[in-house]
Amino acid sequence: MNNQRYSNCGRFAHWLLTLIALMASFSALAQSNALACGDLKNGYGPFDYRTDRDKLGIVEQYHFTPEVEALIRGSTSIHLGKDLSYTLNAFPNHHKALMSMMRYGQKLKTPQPPDADYSVECYFLRALRFRPDDTVARMMYATFLSMNARAPEAMQELEQVEKAAGDNPFTYYNMGLIYLDMKEYEKALAQAHKAMALGFGRTGLRDKLMALGKWRAPEESPNPAPGSESVTATPAK
Repeated sequence: MNNQRYSNCGRFAHWLLTLIALMASFSALAQSNALACGDLKNGYGPFDYRTDRDKLGIVEQYHFTPEVEALIRGSTSIHLGKDLSYTLNAFPNHHKALMSMMRYGQKLKTPQPPDADYSVECYFLRALRFRPDDTVARMMYATFLSMNARAPEAMQELEQVEKAAGDNPFTYYNMGLIYLDMKEYEKALAQAHKAMALGFGRTGLRDKLMALGKWRAPEESPNPAPGSESVTATPAK
């Protein structure tokens, strides 16, 4: 009897030690990923692109100029990546700068431009570490993942966006466009219906689905979006 009790205690202790080791390894992995993409502390910032608009002037005047955004030339350096990096260090979730950094990586055909501080993906991870509730940055990251043949990860990001979308029709509409690019037509259709149900007037997503023969009005769908049964599409003008 005592031997069995000791045996059970031994198994439990082994399980507990294994669990602790796994938790430690996950924590170490998370820390290593954070370190790989750098500390968010910065001499200027970090600031939230959505709310700290009064801090944007100095960055956009000297670093994120129209020429830098368009990937024409650097502003304070001959290297575009230096100005983009400065901008994204000061404003980790600067939406336009994130888009330019993604395009810069595509232009150079590299995951990390040689004149940037971090990889393109790191800048998305830094943005989401800084502001996990930024649905625009998360949708941009989903687009990046999709473009790099990582559709399952992109879908996970979009699922998080949908949970946080609330009653924002613009978010549903943009999610629909991303799903459309991923050829997830039913999901794109569902997002279109949700955007319509919330009164969103743009018809671009609907028109694209129509052109592909994938459009159905809400009442024609097997599983219409909640609250969208009585909504009709706004005619294109």
